[in-house]
Amino acid sequence: MLSDDQVNEIIIEVENVPSGVAPEKTLVNSSFGMVSRVSDIDVTDSQSFSCPHDKKSKPLLRFSTSLNGSFSQTLHGPGSVGIDTPCTSHENIQGQKLIASLIPMTSRDRIKAIRSQPRTMEEKRNLKKMVDKEKSKQSRRMLELNCCAQCLNSISRVYRRSKNSLSELLDSVSLWQKTLKVIGGKFGTSVLSYFNFLKWLLKFNIFSFIVTFSFITIPQFTVAEKNTLQFTGLEFFTGAGYFGNTVMYYGFYTNSTIRHRNGGASYNMQLAYLFTIGACLIVCFFSLLYSMARYFRNNFINPHIYSRGIAKLIFCWDFTITHETAVKLKQKNLSTEIRENLSEILQENVKLTLSQQLIRFSAHLAAWVVSTGVAVACCVAVYYLAENNSEFLKSHKDPGAVLLLPFLVSCINLAVPRLYSMFRLVERYEMPRHEVYTLLIRNIFLKISIIGILCYYWLNIVAQAGEECWETLIGQEIYRLLLMDFVFSLADSFLGEFLRRLIGMQFMTSLGLQEFDIARNVLELIYAQTLVWIGTFFCPLLPFIQMITLFIMFYVKNISLMMNFQPPSKAWRASQMMTFFILLLFFPSFTGVLCTLAITIWRLQPSADCGPFRGLPFFIHSIYGWIDTLSKRPSSLWVVWIYRNLIGSVHFFFILTLIVLIITYLYWQITEGRKIMIRLLHEQIINEGKDKMFLIEKLTKLQDAEKRANTSSFTLERRDVEQPGPLHVGEHDVARDLRFRRSVQEENPKA
Repeated sequence: MLSDDQVNEIIIEVENVPSGVAPEKTLVNSSFGMVSRVSDIDVTDSQSFSCPHDKKSKPLLRFSTSLNGSFSQTLHGPGSVGIDTPCTSHENIQGQKLIASLIPMTSRDRIKAIRSQPRTMEEKRNLKKMVDKEKSKQSRRMLELNCCAQCLNSISRVYRRSKNSLSELLDSVSLWQKTLKVIGGKFGTSVLSYFNFLKWLLKFNIFSFIVTFSFITIPQFTVAEKNTLQFTGLEFFTGAGYFGNTVMYYGFYTNSTIRHRNGGASYNMQLAYLFTIGACLIVCFFSLLYSMARYFRNNFINPHIYSRGIAKLIFCWDFTITHETAVKLKQKNLSTEIRENLSEILQENVKLTLSQQLIRFSAHLAAWVVSTGVAVACCVAVYYLAENNSEFLKSHKDPGAVLLLPFLVSCINLAVPRLYSMFRLVERYEMPRHEVYTLLIRNIFLKISIIGILCYYWLNIVAQAGEECWETLIGQEIYRLLLMDFVFSLADSFLGEFLRRLIGMQFMTSLGLQEFDIARNVLELIYAQTLVWIGTFFCPLLPFIQMITLFIMFYVKNISLMMNFQPPSKAWRASQMMTFFILLLFFPSFTGVLCTLAITIWRLQPSADCGPFRGLPFFIHSIYGWIDTLSKRPSSLWVVWIYRNLIGSVHFFFILTLIVLIITYLYWQITEGRKIMIRLLHEQIINEGKDKMFLIEKLTKLQDAEKRANTSSFTLERRDVEQPGPLHVGEHDVARDLRFRRSVQEENPKA
C-alpha cells in the first residue's frame, strides 16, 4: 500500500477504443495530471473519458487533478445527462462544494476565482449562472441582509459592465485600427510611428476645435451681423475677401458683453477669448508632458523594453483571434517584430576600425556644415522676402499676389529636406534610428527657424505698420501658409512619389522602390501643428482646418505608402520614436508658440477698430480689469489671491520649474540605474550559462571515463570465463583429429 504522501496512481479504463482493440488500463500520475502510457488507442477530440463504472455514458467528463492530488473538481455542462454513477455523484458533490465556497465571496473575488478555474469559457459561464442563481435564492431567504451592501454590489456590477461596454465601444470606433495593423505588419514599427503620430495630432486638433467653437464661435454667432461681401471662390486659397468678415478671423468678434435679455447672464467675449485660448494651450501643455512621461516610462524605464519583447513574441499568442485574415496579419506583425529585434542585435555588434571611424566622422562633419549653411541661406532668403512683401503687395493689386511668400516658403520646405535625405549616401549610418534622429534635428532647425523669422516679421513689421486690423492679416498669412503646405504635400504624394516609383521600376531598375522618409514627413506634421498653435489666436477656426487636412493626409499617405514604397531595407525597432516626436513637438515647437503668444498678449497693442480687445493698450489689460472688479467683491477674493500668488507670481513658476526639473532628473537616474542593473543581470546570466556548460562537460567526461572503466572490467571478466583449461584443449584436439580422419575416408574410400 502507498501512503498518502506518496504518488497516487489512478487506473482509468478507456472504453472508447477502435474495434478489434482490447481496452487497456493506463496509469495516471495524479501529482502531475499526466497520462503515463497510452498505446494502441486512437484518441481524438470527439472521444471522451468516462468513469470505470459508467459503461454507457457519453458526456465528456473532464478529469482534473490538482498538484498535490488532494481533490478534483469537475463541472458538467448543460447537456451532461446520464445515470447517476458513483463517479458522477462524487463530481456533483465537488461541484456543490465549489458553488458553496463561491457564494460568500464578493463579486470581485468571485469573478477572479471563476476566471482562475481550469475550465472552458462555457463551463465558467454556467458556473457563474449557477452561483448567481443560488445566491439569489439565499438572498431571498435572508431577510436581515444589509440593503446598503446590495446597493453597493449592484452599483459595482453596473459600473463594471458599463466600463466593459465603454471600452468595447471605444475599441470598435477607434480610428484606423485595422489600417494601422496592416501598416505595422508590412512596413514595421518605424513607418507605423508616423501614422500613430498623425493620429495623435488629429485628436489634439479635434479637442481644440471643440473648445474654441463652443466658447468663442457659437456665442459670436448669436450677435453676428450679416456678411455683405460677395463670395468668389478665390477665398479658399487666399483666405481673404469674404472670409475676412466671418467668425474665421479675430477681427470679426465683438468686444461687448453678450446679454440677450435684461437681467440675464452676461458673457464677456474678451475674457472668453483669452481663457479659451489659454485653456487649450494649458491642456496641450499637460497633455504633451503626460504623453512624454508615459512614452518615456514605457520605452526607456520599464525593464521589459531592454529584453526586446522576445518573451512576448515567442511565448504569447492571442487565442481570441480566430478569423483567417486576422491570424495572417498577426503572424506578419510577429515576424516583422522578430526581424526588427534580430536586425538591431546584429547592428549593435558591428565594430569599426579607427580609420573607418575617422572617415565616417569627417563625412558627418561635412554634412552638418553643409546642412547648416543651407538652412542659414534659406532663413536669410525668407527674411528679405518677408521684409519686402508689403511693398510687393502694394505694387501688385492681383489677389493671387499674396500667395508668393507662402509659395516660396513651401518650396523651401519641400526641396531642402530632400537634399538632407541625400546625405545618407555619404554618412552611411549603421543604425537607421541614428539617421532618422539626425534628419529630424536638421529639419526641425530649418523649419522652426523659418517660423521664427515669420513671427518676427508679423510681430515687428505687420503689427507695427499701423494696418487697420493687423490680427486678421496675420491670421490670413498663417492660413495661406498652412493651405500651401497641404497642397505641396498632396502634390508630392501624388506626383513626386509616383514619378519616383515609375523611374525606379521602369527606367532605372537598379534604384528600385524608395523607402518611406520618416523624418521629412514627421517634420511636415510638426511644422503645420506649430502654425496652427500660433494661428489659433488670430484664426480660431484654424484647428478645424488642420483637422480636415490631417484626416485627408492619412488616407493619401496610406495609399502612397502601399503603392510607391517598399519596407525598410534595415529593419529596426521604433518603440522610442514617439517619445522623440513628442519631445520635438514640445521643444522647440510648443515652447516657441508660448513665447510668441506671450509677446503678443503682454507687449503688443490691439487694433483700435476690430476684434474683442479694441480700445485697450494691451491684450492683458482685460485680465487686469477683471481682477480689479473681483477684488471689490468679498465672495471672489479667493480668485484674486490665486491670480496674484500663483498665476501672476514669478516665484511660483520658478518653484514649479524646479520641481519639474527634479522629477525629470530622478526619472533619468532611475533609467540609468535600471540600465546598469539589466546589464549586470545579463552578464550574470551569461556567466551562469558558461558555468553550467563547464559542469556539463566535466560530468560528460566523468561518465565517459566510468563507461570505459566498466567496459574494460567486463571484458577482462569475460575473458577469464571463456578461457579453456587443459582438459578442454585435449578434447578439442581429439575431436578435430576425428573429423579430419572421417573427411579423408569419405574422399578416399579405397584407402
